[in-house]
Amino acid sequence: MAAHPTAPLRLSRRAALGSLVLSWAGCAVRPAGSFGGEVVSSGSGSLAVNGKSMTVDQTSFGSLPDGRDVRLFTFRNTRGTTLRFTNYGLIVTELLAPDRAGRRGNIVLGFDNLPRYLQGHPFFGAIAGRYANRIAKGQFTLDGHPYTLATNNGKNHLHGGVQGFDKKLWTPGNPHVTAEAIWVELTYRSADGEEGYPGALDVTVRYTLTADDVFRIDYTAVTDQPTVLNLTNHSYYNLAGQGDVLSHELLLNCDRYTPVDDGLIPTGELAPVRGTPLDFTHPTAMGARQMQAGLAVPGYDHNFVINRSSQGGLVLAARVREPVSGRILECHTTEPAVQLYTFNFAPPEGIVCAGGVKFGRHGAYCLETQHFPDSPNHANFPSVVLRPGQTFRSITEYRMRVG
Repeated sequence: MAAHPTAPLRLSRRAALGSLVLSWAGCAVRPAGSFGGEVVSSGSGSLAVNGKSMTVDQTSFGSLPDGRDVRLFTFRNTRGTTLRFTNYGLIVTELLAPDRAGRRGNIVLGFDNLPRYLQGHPFFGAIAGRYANRIAKGQFTLDGHPYTLATNNGKNHLHGGVQGFDKKLWTPGNPHVTAEAIWVELTYRSADGEEGYPGALDVTVRYTLTADDVFRIDYTAVTDQPTVLNLTNHSYYNLAGQGDVLSHELLLNCDRYTPVDDGLIPTGELAPVRGTPLDFTHPTAMGARQMQAGLAVPGYDHNFVINRSSQGGLVLAARVREPVSGRILECHTTEPAVQLYTFNFAPPEGIVCAGGVKFGRHGAYCLETQHFPDSPNHANFPSVVLRPGQTFRSITEYRMRVG
């Protein structure tokens, strides 16, 4: 497949507002710079910067039932911000970020061992694909050919099916470390017919931690047959590291959303958020409206249309601030939409995560950058069709700071 573009350190941080982008095909983000890079062929290494080190480490995270070794990567920048993830499902297991007092805490939900992930979990930290979110009844038609996918969410298809990308062992390349960033590319080849999808698909995901506390995800993919594709990272965030997220203040750069039916399948309408509990166009506590957003279970699980004036480029999707710790997380993306999910379906007893911390309903939120749910069945939605000769490209950045 085509070589992955060099990841820029920074792009514009001004959010463009405006009309809906109707397709990602041919979308390109021009790099504003280059990381360069020292290749860490051993899987571990460090680079001193002003007396401090950017470090990368790779260790065993255990073995799958078939004996394949699973790796755990640890990226740490000179500020001490730390990203840990595994090549099983590309799961982000920990993200340690400072609060306003400089204390570092884990702001994502996850586990510290592979067996717990293998027991099952609600897509904690994983890459969802081939198609993130839902496809109605697991069916769509492409170029006149009907396709039937695995159904794993009632009668619908969710996040790639029974054995989606979240349960695949990805092949890592050699990590790179420079004064500006640490990154590694991981690849997976999805066979023609996997979970019902047409075409053999080659996917590359690059995880980057920059020196200025940006967790960046670059996606590229090519196919040998026409197919549909929608990728996202499904990390669950809690900027306090405990409790619920009801007091987290949320801003969404989104004037519209896609209403859904009882099965969370879009109706095809693009509706305004103004005057509804979905209006986060000004910073608002997630629990300010008692999370009565029209769903059977209280909480948010909605696809929001990101305001955008032109196709391509990173724009602000969301900003979240936790008032006690002062932690702020900004989400910028090239995607047309973001799904806000507030862990509505947490088990009643909660889930014990790394460090023994238990999280229950509304104990975290997800910002899943994506194309719209069920897009293959809605001609008026942005296209998710990828054809031979095209390269899918998508970028999302989660920018951490305090204030």
